[in-house]
Amino acid sequence: MRKYLLLDDNEAFAENLAEILRDGGDEATVVTEGARALELARAQRFDVLLTDMKMPGMSGAAAVHRIRQVDPELAAVVITAYPGEDDLETARREGLLAVLPKPVPIPALVSLLSEARRDGLVALVEDDLALSDNLTEVLRARGFSCVTARSVLDTEYLASVRPFVALVDLRLPGGPDGEALRRLRERFPDLPVFVMTAYPEALPAMAMPAHTDVLSKPFDTAGLLDVLERVHASRRQRTS
Repeated sequence: MRKYLLLDDNEAFAENLAEILRDGGDEATVVTEGARALELARAQRFDVLLTDMKMPGMSGAAAVHRIRQVDPELAAVVITAYPGEDDLETARREGLLAVLPKPVPIPALVSLLSEARRDGLVALVEDDLALSDNLTEVLRARGFSCVTARSVLDTEYLASVRPFVALVDLRLPGGPDGEALRRLRERFPDLPVFVMTAYPEALPAMAMPAHTDVLSKPFDTAGLLDVLERVHASRRQRTS
C-alpha cells in the first residue's frame, strides 16, 4: 500500500483524486496549506507528494523545498496553471518526477503517481540538452525523478538533494575534464556514479574514484535502465 500526500487549495479536486487513489487500495491525505503538509511529513512517511504551485501562504515550490528537507527521499509531482512562473525553476532544482499543466487528465496523473518511487532521485549532469531530456523522460517512465545540471557550476544546485545514483558527463562547460565528477564526489563520496563520455581516450589519464563506472557514448539506454533498477533495488534492501 502506498501513501500519498496531496497539497492543493482546490479541495474538491484533491478529494476527488484521493478517492480514486483510495479505491485502488492506497492511502491519500488531503491538505490545503503547505504548513500542514510540512507538519504531516514530519510525523509520517509518504511515498509521493503532489502539490499545486499557486497557493495562499506557502507556495508549491517552497513546500517541496521544506518537505524535502524533512524527507529527502519523497517523490514530488507539481501541477500548475502557470508553467512559465519563476518559482517553477526553483522547484525543478529539487528534483521533480514531473511538472504537469492544469487541467491534468486524472487517469494520466494516477498512472504517474502509481509509478513514482521513493528514493528514486537521479542526479543527471549533462550539457547535451537533447540527451538530458531524453534520459529524463526514459527515467520518468520507470518512476525515477531527475535533478539536472548542465555545467560544472550548475553542480552547486545539487547540494540540497539526495540522489541514489548520478549520471555525469566527463566533459562539461566551466572546468576541465572530470571537474563535475570531482565536485560530486566531494559532496557524495559513496554515491554510485556512471560517467558518460564521448572521449574515452581521456580516461586513462584520470583516476576513477570508487563506486564509479564508465559509459561510452552512445550507450545502450535499456542496459543502463536495467543497471539503475539493480542499484535502486540494492539500496532499498540496505535501507529497509
